[in-house]
Amino acid sequence: MAFEEIKEHTENIQKEAQAYIENSVAYYKLWGFKVAMKSTTMILKFVLIAIALMMVLFFCSIAGALAIGNALGSYSLGFLIIAGIYLVISGLLFLIKDKMVEGPILEKFSEIFFND
Repeated sequence: MAFEEIKEHTENIQKEAQAYIENSVAYYKLWGFKVAMKSTTMILKFVLIAIALMMVLFFCSIAGALAIGNALGSYSLGFLIIAGIYLVISGLLFLIKDKMVEGPILEKFSEIFFND
């Protein structure tokens, strides 16, 4: 009788351990899917907003270059001035790129991965 009870308890322990492992695997699959979807949607939102802002910037740049060119009497000078402004802005962004990009991205992804 004692041997049968031990055998029965061992089988129950094996079943419970198997169920625990299956539930843990399912949980981590769902957690990985959640993190992947949050990351993907965040990147997609950023890309869509960036595209919209680039279109606005593009048309404002053309309008500004035409206005400056009209004021100076030469459209090519207007476009060169706008290009120079963008060159200066690009240089400044290059100098501060690590502080501006790396920190916020690392912070956002750390929040997604470790707070949920």
